[in-house]
Amino acid sequence: MRALLQRVSRSTVRLENLPDASIGIGLCILLGVGKQDTPEDVDYVADKCVNLRIFEDDQGKMNRSLLDIGGEALIISQFTLYGDTRKGRRPGFSDAALPDDAERLYGRFVEVIQQKGIPVQTGRFGEHMRVEIHNNGPVTLMVESRP
Repeated sequence: MRALLQRVSRSTVRLENLPDASIGIGLCILLGVGKQDTPEDVDYVADKCVNLRIFEDDQGKMNRSLLDIGGEALIISQFTLYGDTRKGRRPGFSDAALPDDAERLYGRFVEVIQQKGIPVQTGRFGEHMRVEIHNNGPVTLMVESRP
């Protein structure tokens, strides 16, 4: 599982014919599910996302977590995080999970983050979305469950 975390001052996802989903201060999490991922991978990555100390404290040091600041999360499925660009000119996605498996683990990820007390907004799995990210820092980190 791969989660691309962006520390944001705000973030919004827009879908055709649906209301926008927006957050204020927190994390925009672009989540890719791999074909070998399990519920244990979900738990590991979710725990890292909410506890990683990437928000500034009073001295300006990255010393506070999403939980510490009472931040929000916008979680968006993004299978292209498993795009392999090493060969040719078109990315290959053979390491990405099949859609049904990915959607199930994506849903579990959202639930686990919510259970940790984080207010969550989401995109819609498998849909074309327009994402607005106001990266604060900028701070962008990749969290992976497997090497």
